[in-house]
Amino acid sequence: MNSIERHVGHRLRARRLALRMSQTDLADVIGVSFQQVQKYEKGTSRVSASTLQALAGALNVPVAYFFEGLPHGAAEGNGADTEWAEFLAMRDGPALFKAFRNIESEQVRRAVIDLLGRLGTRH
Repeated sequence: MNSIERHVGHRLRARRLALRMSQTDLADVIGVSFQQVQKYEKGTSRVSASTLQALAGALNVPVAYFFEGLPHGAAEGNGADTEWAEFLAMRDGPALFKAFRNIESEQVRRAVIDLLGRLGTRH
């Protein structure tokens, strides 16, 4: 699996989830099966140019959106950008991002970060 397909897939999933659109709904709009959308999101299936254009239209983003954060001309994505795309592609990623962004108090935000850090080390 190529890192570019993976990056495009993460961006696709993040945008779809941000719009609260199901894979089936997106598949219906662009004329493919929901299984194909799953393959696009996982990066296991390449997205053709015409399908990329259809996805951009269905998700109300420019085609360039899918490549944002990918170093220009590079096959390997920036680690931080890839982690960010992976975070947003998680089921709860967009909701967590929005909830955190809405916390006005810097002190409360720091407390949330500290709590999440402690919870993340407990396995």
